[in-house]
Amino acid sequence: MTAGDTPPVAGPVEDLGGGLLSIDTLTGGMTRVTAGYLLDAPRPALVEVGPALSVGSVIAALRARGMGPDDLAYVVLSHVHLDHAGGAGDVAAAFPRATVVVSEVGARHLVDPERLNASSRRVYGPLMDTVYGACTPIAADRVLGVADGDVLDLGGGRRLDLLYTPGHAKHHIAAFEADLGALFVGDSVGVLMPGMTAIRPATPPPDFDLELAFATIDRYAALDPAAVYLAHYGAVPSPQPSLAEASDRLRLWAETAEAALAEHDELDHVAETLAVRFADEVTPDPSDPDRGRRVELLTAARSNAAGLVRYFQRRQAPGPG
Repeated sequence: MTAGDTPPVAGPVEDLGGGLLSIDTLTGGMTRVTAGYLLDAPRPALVEVGPALSVGSVIAALRARGMGPDDLAYVVLSHVHLDHAGGAGDVAAAFPRATVVVSEVGARHLVDPERLNASSRRVYGPLMDTVYGACTPIAADRVLGVADGDVLDLGGGRRLDLLYTPGHAKHHIAAFEADLGALFVGDSVGVLMPGMTAIRPATPPPDFDLELAFATIDRYAALDPAAVYLAHYGAVPSPQPSLAEASDRLRLWAETAEAALAEHDELDHVAETLAVRFADEVTPDPSDPDRGRRVELLTAARSNAAGLVRYFQRRQAPGPG
């Protein structure tokens, strides 16, 4: 920060009980878009950091709670998309003893984020400079690539069990804190933000996989968690019914997209069909002008259509030989 710059505003913090707090990352200057979750254990862990352009609000919130540079032990990222991991390099710099934990499939993109930033700029366009920002590199010895079944020791008998949960992305993981029964699912269950009437799936390109997404949700249900925390945004109303709803809604979106694709093999047609079919999922509220913008930013019909179309076309492509 240079002289005259305004210090970042600390993101709002909510005490969820049991040493778990949510930190609003203030993504895009809006509330309740992307949540970070702090497990205040002897070795504290922060799950999700949000994008680089708003991560100062997360760092300010941690410091406002009295966390010094040496106090954060882990930064856990569900996947390397910039709305979750873009600010990881900045958090790593602010807390130099923290280990950044990510799927072994995506770890290299945090060490050398050049390709990640370039592909993100192609996807996000002007939003790259107004909402997201570039991910800065993290030293390889500070990045821990994890696999299914790996465990983080938080101290005091607490732990985070890490699960490999592809579907939304091939580099997606979830984290389960058994003492609280708290399951942190990133984007793999979907999105439920203010004004939304149903959980909306997040099916972006390039590697969304429908069958893996269903399998991941089934795996969560088998864990029987006491609470399921979405990155976008917060706890679902009731874990098992919400997981069932997420699976049903994903199936409905996929069936709608596949039928539209059969009518016209064009992304625009599929996106328009999805937008019309699911327009009633967001209720307008003049007192909350960000309702529609939140949805368009994170799970727009066109983005979901692009991922679903790519999945169906890849599935139909002839194999080698």
